[in-house]
Amino acid sequence: MAGMNSAPAIVILGPGSLATAQRIRQCYPQAQIHGLQGRVEQADLYYSVFGDTLRGLYQQGTPIIALCAAGIVIRTLAPLLDEKGSEPPVLVVAEDGSAVVPLLGGLGGVNLMARDIAQALGVAAAITTSGELRFGTCLLNPPEGYALADIEQGKRFVSDLLAGESVRVEGSAPWLDQAQLPASEQALRTIHVGSALRPASRDELLIHARCVVVALPGAATGLAQQVRDSLRAAGIAEAALACLLASEDDMAEPALHEAAQALNVPLRFAAPAATAQQLLAAALPGARIESAAGLALAVAEAPVAVQQLGRPRGRLAVIGLGPGAAELMVPAVKAELARAQDILGYETYVRMAGPFRDDQVQHCTDNREEMQRARHAFELAAQGRSVVVVSSGDPGVFAMAAAVLEALHASSDPAWQRVDLEILPGVSASLATAAQAGAPLGHDFCVMSLSDNLKPWSIIEKRLDLAAQADLVLAFYNPISKSRPHQLGVALDIVRRHRDGQTPVVLGRDIGRPGQTLKVVSLAELQPQMVDMRTMVLVGSSTTCRFDRADGREWVYTPRWY
Repeated sequence: MAGMNSAPAIVILGPGSLATAQRIRQCYPQAQIHGLQGRVEQADLYYSVFGDTLRGLYQQGTPIIALCAAGIVIRTLAPLLDEKGSEPPVLVVAEDGSAVVPLLGGLGGVNLMARDIAQALGVAAAITTSGELRFGTCLLNPPEGYALADIEQGKRFVSDLLAGESVRVEGSAPWLDQAQLPASEQALRTIHVGSALRPASRDELLIHARCVVVALPGAATGLAQQVRDSLRAAGIAEAALACLLASEDDMAEPALHEAAQALNVPLRFAAPAATAQQLLAAALPGARIESAAGLALAVAEAPVAVQQLGRPRGRLAVIGLGPGAAELMVPAVKAELARAQDILGYETYVRMAGPFRDDQVQHCTDNREEMQRARHAFELAAQGRSVVVVSSGDPGVFAMAAAVLEALHASSDPAWQRVDLEILPGVSASLATAAQAGAPLGHDFCVMSLSDNLKPWSIIEKRLDLAAQADLVLAFYNPISKSRPHQLGVALDIVRRHRDGQTPVVLGRDIGRPGQTLKVVSLAELQPQMVDMRTMVLVGSSTTCRFDRADGREWVYTPRWY
């Protein structure tokens, strides 16, 4: 949709709005439903403070669809209202879907959104914008594939038409065919649609068709300025630039991505060709190919369908969900899940990461298939898809990040090397458990897995003995299982050689998930039957302390001095 740069956030306050929110999401499959923590059970994301959430979304430029009273939204966003041209669309919808009211973002497509939502809900949108009521369209918000040259000039132009001036259209503007414009072939006011670089005129509304593609060479400096110089030399407006195109061989070159970011256009990749002109000709058959200021560019007759041109650089993000609670998931991970096309992981963790949209593909595998999962993720990302590999806790702590990097290290496929790979952290189980207990990891500590599936038990015993001897706080992952019920007892015997029996031990089970439990015992009291595979065990050092809390529980901490 024109003017809307990201998927909207559908914000609801209670369960009575959920059905309407789900109907609205049919219009925007990538939208996420934000529900109030403790009151909504089936949201995509949860928040605790409505005002902070709404203001945060607005400041990020995220379109907002709020299912609540208009007054609440107005009072919440009033302190942030500034420049009309830069605000995201903001709408309010009645909880039962009986009313759709656009509030902000007239230049960002809010009225188009309101009409789409109203049609889906079977009601009429409450449009109050004078230009749209008079002409049946917002002249300052052209559809996707077109860009307004000057918003301030556009406002003056529309004011002239509202005051009685007539207008004529130059160029192809099919979306205006059904508009109720005061048209006249003799009009002094002109709507001009095209790609040419033209001087500003008081009597002209200039709209640029995004019909130009520039081919980029490999790594080079100052590419963004080269593109601007090339467009200027060809007499083409920068706003007519639809995207940049480069060879797949150069997919990982940072300079190309920096240029696309500087010019605020997509970067697409196509199969290598002998020359830049041939690269463009293969990607845009029928377009006019020319060279200017050292770069090749293609000019199409209509706006370029960027999503059908070549393909994007594939992305693979390895993410950590944290311990399980939605509020403990870091924002970068939430954003990555929202943009993903494919989600891979152990089924339990994939379900924790959901719910997902219908257009997102889930690839669930057994927890023992880490390398196969990592290779599959690279195969998908190498096709240009946006892929997420899910871990619980932090992906770099006994989780998928190491497996993904191992797969990449072992691969000779250049397409895998060109994938945009990023590791996004999460709150690990040891940190989540420690936070619940106080600060048992407040000084030096050691994190160990007691599972001998991937390393010999003799190595575990050696490391455990040395860590305990060094008086480090110990955090045990995978402490016990049905296949190795005796090993935790052996581990505790090793620790007890070096620790006093009164050493505090924190047992955190399913921390961050429903039914979580936290217990503090002494090392002397600790028995293997108190622990299962879902328990995090934190064994204190010689300086770790415990004391009573006002609510009858205990605080545990390790002081930072020694």
